[in-house]
Formats: sequence, C-alpha cells, structure tokens
Amino acid sequence: MTAVMLGNGVAHAQSQGGVLTNHQPAAASLPDLGSGANTILTRADERQIGRLMLRNLREQNAVLDDVETSEYLQSLGSRIGATAQDGEQQITMFVVRDPTINAFATPGGFIGVNTGLIMLTNNESELAGVVAHETGHVMQRHIARAVEAQGRNSITSIAAMLGAVLIGAITGSGDAIPGLIAMSQGAAMQQQINFTRMEEQEADRVGIGYLAAAGYDPNGMSNFFGVMMHERGAAEDFIPALLQDHPVDTARIAEARARIATLPTYARRPDSPNYQLARERIRVLLSPPDTDLRRYYEKLLAINPGSVSLAYGAAMTEVKTGTPDKAIDILKPLIVAHPELPLLQSELAQAQLAAGKGDEAVSTFERALQLAPRNVPVSVRYAEALLDLGKAKKAHGLLLDLFNTIPPTPEQIKLIALAASAAGDTGDAYYYMSEYHISNGDLMLATTQLDLAIAAPHLTEVQRKRFIARRDEIRSALREQRGDRGNRGQPPG
Repeated sequence: MTAVMLGNGVAHAQSQGGVLTNHQPAAASLPDLGSGANTILTRADERQIGRLMLRNLREQNAVLDDVETSEYLQSLGSRIGATAQDGEQQITMFVVRDPTINAFATPGGFIGVNTGLIMLTNNESELAGVVAHETGHVMQRHIARAVEAQGRNSITSIAAMLGAVLIGAITGSGDAIPGLIAMSQGAAMQQQINFTRMEEQEADRVGIGYLAAAGYDPNGMSNFFGVMMHERGAAEDFIPALLQDHPVDTARIAEARARIATLPTYARRPDSPNYQLARERIRVLLSPPDTDLRRYYEKLLAINPGSVSLAYGAAMTEVKTGTPDKAIDILKPLIVAHPELPLLQSELAQAQLAAGKGDEAVSTFERALQLAPRNVPVSVRYAEALLDLGKAKKAHGLLLDLFNTIPPTPEQIKLIALAASAAGDTGDAYYYMSEYHISNGDLMLATTQLDLAIAAPHLTEVQRKRFIARRDEIRSALREQRGDRGNRGQPPG
C-alpha cells in the first residue's frame, strides 16, 4: 500500500512559490522483526490508524495541545527513538489530559503520556523510562503482531476499536465501549490492547537499552516501576480493565535492575530545565478555578527562592488570573539570571501582550528568537501574538519559515492555515487545511480542500500546479488503499 502522508503534517517540506511541498526521504531498508505482521498491517497502515485514533482523542478534548509541553515531550521521545536506529519508524508524542498514572502506545509510533504520570515522576530519567518502555512496544510492533491474528479488520474499524477503549478510559465513561465491542468483537479488542507478560518484558529489555543509550539514567525505569507499584493501586479503580496493560510487581522491578547491571557505561545527560518548566505548566494549565496557586507558589518560593520553575509557575498563575503586570515583575529578573531559557522570554512576551503592551511583546519575542532561532514554542506563540495584533502576513511568513524546517503538529498546521487566510492567501489557506486533514488521517476531506484551493482566485501557476499534483497524489493513494485492502479480503478504508 502506498501512503500519501507522509510523516507529521508537512514534514520535510521546502518553500517554493509560497507553499509547502513534501519531499520524502528514502526509507532505510531494514529487516522485519521475524513476524508476518507486515503482510497484514504495513507501517503505513499503522500510521494511518494512529492518526485516526489521535484525531478521535482530540475530538474528545483528551489531548493537551499546549505547544510548550508537547514540544518538550516530543524532544524527549525523539532522543529516545533515535537510539532505536529504525529509520522507518517515527515517534510522535502527545500529552493526555488525565490525572491517572498511565502511558500507552498506539499503532504507528504514537505514544500518549497522561499528565498525572508526568506530575508523579521525580526526575526526567523516570519520565524518560516510561517513554523508553512505550518506545519498546512501538519498535517491536506489538500491536501489529496482535492485529495480525485478527487480519480481517479494516484500518477504520481497528482505529475505532482501539480509540473507543482509550476514550472510554480517558473520559471515565464506558458508554463508547460496548457498541464498538459488539461491532469489532470484544475478545479481539482485548487481545489487541493488552500486552502479554512476554511483550512487557521485551519492551522493558529494549527500552532500558534505549534509555541508557540516550544518556538517561536507566535506573529511572525501575525506580518508576516502584512508584507505580505503590501509587497505581487506587488509580486502577478508575481505569477500565482493558487498559490495565502494565502490571508491575517486585519480580519485574528485579528483572529491570538485573538488566541495568549488565549495561555498558554511557555518558549521562543532566535533567533538562524544560522538564521542570513543563511540570509547572501542567500544574497551572489544568488546576481547577478554585485552586489557590498564588498561595501555593508563595509557600514554596519562600523555601526555595532560587527555583526557576516555581517562579515560572507563579508568573503563569498571574497571567492566568488576570494580573499580567505582576508576571512581568517576576519574569524580568528571572530572564536576566537565565537568558539561556527562551521559554521565559516567551512567557514574558505573553504577559506583556496580556497587559496591553503589544510593541514590548513583539520586541521580547524577537529577542527570544535571536537566542533560539526557529524555536517551536516561541515561534508559535509569536505567530499567535502577531495574529492578535493584526499582523497576519508576518505571522504567515514566520510559520512558513518554521514549518519548512520542523514538522508541525495538526494544530500547528491549522494555525498556519488561519494565518494564511487572515493574510488574504486563500489558496494557501485551503492547501494547509488539506494538510491538516491528511495529518488527521482523513484523505477524503483533504481532496475537498485541495479542490477549493485550486478554485481559489489569484493563484500563481506554480501554486496551481502544486495543488493539482498534491490532489492527484492523494487520489492515487486512496485508489491504492482500496485495491490493496480488497486484495487482502478487507473492506475499503
């Protein structure tokens, strides 16, 4: 089966004539993992299922689309994924709005980490240990192996089946599950979402290797297993049995520690300062309205006045509660002491914007980008500010430059579509919305958007040709998908 997409949104793109064009890198030819799974579910199929599942989660507001937190988690996942040395497999991280202690891998290299798990970790190596374990499931293609035994399912039904389980767990509602169980055969679904003891051990084994090779303390994995063993018992009352796929016991912890003892010595990286900043972002963004975070930060800063992350959280709280001038007072001296942290300057600029100081905010964003060119969170927040200030063309140009270098998320593709529309670039706006639908796994909607792009007024000949070529590429992929699944005895996706 030929996949039209092609990574994350408009990844590997170059700007030509004001539009983004996709150029696929040649995939490395690597041996399979001794399974026939690829004959039933190709990597492109898995990626399509994962995109559909992530779209479903977003529609349930289960994904925390906060660019700072997401970018931090993605950078961590990418470092670990790079040690797996599998050029065919992408790792896409996302944050789930859920206080329970859980993380999970879906087909196609998508790994979700609950906010509750992030907040429970004590250091970055513990969080990296969880991500490395889930990366082990992805690289060993455990879900594809399970689906191999149920090979008559279509991509759409597999995505709906697994997605219903995840949504039921995340929303705390079982309403979405029973109908899907009947449609997709409950026993098969449980087989596909639950990993066996052997697969858990395999994910531990390879994950510990990834963790150490990426420069993290491999003891982070076994240490967090201990945390889970003590903490997760109460949480499991609220997690459907279908998602209780990470049983932890003393034997598993001992096995992990025994493996760690056999590892070669790797250079260790210190915890990223963004780890603590991400934790405070989650705390502030998801705190209930009646939580007195001001008092919380006052108490902790009195004990640890030099904490950058606590001061950052306090400043975010002031912006959130409508007193951005107080945030500015907190952030300015913090930036003088820590000019190497562009997120502090970005938060200062957002506080200045909230305080009605638009020109100062623009200057602060510009300084931040001088320190960290093409920094994703800073660039995205700056583009949002430019749109608020009526500078849509500048926002469009900023995002175009960024996303021609760095693969955007679906929400970021939607942002560049909004910027193009506000700047009067109608054809580009429709084109970007087609890329947004592709990134979400909906090729039919993508072709509709490209039809609108081709019909838009004032296109250059270069734009028109590129839009037509992209539409033809998607239509060809749709035809091949239908034919391929028909040949495998499956209904068209």
